[in-house]
Amino acid sequence: MLDLIYIFGHKNPDTDSIAAAIGYAELKRRLGFNAVAKRLGDINRETEFILDYFNVQQPELLQTVKTQLSDLNLDTVIPISPDASIKTAWMLMKKNNVKTLAVIDENERFLGLVTLSNITNKYMDTLENNIIKTPLRNILETLNAKLILGDESKFNSNGKIVVAALSPDSMEPYIEKGDIVIIGNRKDSQIKVLELGANCLIITGGYGVDEEILKLAKEQSSIIMTTANDTFTTARLINQSIPVKYVMTTENIISFHIDDFVDEIRDKMLQTRYRSYPVLDENNKIYGFISRYHLISQKKKLVILLDHNEKSQTVHGIDDAEILEIVDHHRVADIQTGKPIYFRNEPVGSTSTIIAGMYFENGIRPPKNIAGLLCAAIISDTIKFKSPTSTYIDKITAERLAEIAGINIEQFASEMFKAGTSLQGKTPEEIFYQDFKEFKLGKYNIGISQINTMDAENLGETKNNILNFMNKLCNQKGYDLLMIMLTDIIKEGSEILFVGEEKELISRAFNVKINENNVFLPGVISRKKQVVPPLSQIIE
Repeated sequence: MLDLIYIFGHKNPDTDSIAAAIGYAELKRRLGFNAVAKRLGDINRETEFILDYFNVQQPELLQTVKTQLSDLNLDTVIPISPDASIKTAWMLMKKNNVKTLAVIDENERFLGLVTLSNITNKYMDTLENNIIKTPLRNILETLNAKLILGDESKFNSNGKIVVAALSPDSMEPYIEKGDIVIIGNRKDSQIKVLELGANCLIITGGYGVDEEILKLAKEQSSIIMTTANDTFTTARLINQSIPVKYVMTTENIISFHIDDFVDEIRDKMLQTRYRSYPVLDENNKIYGFISRYHLISQKKKLVILLDHNEKSQTVHGIDDAEILEIVDHHRVADIQTGKPIYFRNEPVGSTSTIIAGMYFENGIRPPKNIAGLLCAAIISDTIKFKSPTSTYIDKITAERLAEIAGINIEQFASEMFKAGTSLQGKTPEEIFYQDFKEFKLGKYNIGISQINTMDAENLGETKNNILNFMNKLCNQKGYDLLMIMLTDIIKEGSEILFVGEEKELISRAFNVKINENNVFLPGVISRKKQVVPPLSQIIE
């Protein structure tokens, strides 16, 4: 199976980030890749509206791309039932060239481990001639024997094992009631053994059984089986019929979970001396075995970044992942890769414009729901083509997608913005993180949030609550400047609320006089093109 590729946008995802990830994952799958869309945060109301509108499931949350045990090519599990014989376990080990088997129950849940040392130690212990608690079927299987008389319910595995090599008149001191006797084809010896109360006769050499012997055994509820093995081989093999549940290790087993990170288990493995360690899933089923050599594995999660190329905006653990591609429409920032990759960055208003173009370049018509998502993302990111980031390519791409999706851009945009700009019932934190990005500009750590609204003037108390939250956040995380853009879609401008020690950067960047915590910037509706570049220039 092809390795899984994770495709995702930035933290605190907007509509473009989510739609582009879903659209590109679908395109990649059609091109033969095993790709899945992910998200790095909660979706906003606008995105929720378009996903519901086009009946598309939201991507699952991706919290980290650090290497986990599930990413490694772990050693294959050879399972065995707890009732299987140690001979069976030994044969499985030889066949698969392993020294450890996983013992599992009928529901495939992990019970313990049986190792080569378990088998050899127990085999030596059982040379004292007993096979306590061994089922009859194990003995039949181990000796390749045939049951002639009796059944498992009458079998007594607590008796000792005796090889009847003496003459009949010399047996009495050695054979007791309930014993398991390995014997040849001498009729007189067989009769004597039964008279002494043997529970089970194992007749070697493949010989038949006399009717008189069968009748006597039936009267005494004894069991008779025959095997083609000679007496020595039978005596040697019978101890291998013991079930593995009596030799397996069940206590003090060091195991790991498939979601554990390689970095976190490394020390624990290096502090112990086991050959391998079981890896379990959430249902206590064994996933595989990990050994020390897995710790030097170079296998990493495969990722494609969309709508961002800044380290502060991407997923946790990105340094441990292998970046395959970046598709973006923002400034080139600080993401670094270990080898050349496919990097596509175009000066358009939306990443979804680029993704749609890739469909058409490959001669693939996007499905109706995907076309709808991509069209909605373009409308959202360009504020229905009013943003200075909007280009002619955005407009004609959106129109082509709208035709495929069967929507009217004007009507759909009105419904989408109405659903997306509602702040009712949201906390200041939810409002602020709805579309938030961090930027490292020179020596300054700056955070900029943006929300679209149709009525910024009437937010009143909501603004004060947002400012109070921003002050706390600024102090907690040490931002030099923290801003939120309240972008009024109707007035085509943004009221900027800001906190931090470097407020004067706003005054200098936009050549305006600022109040204590706010300023209105007419015509400014793009964070990417109208806010970040002026701040960067002033700082430089």
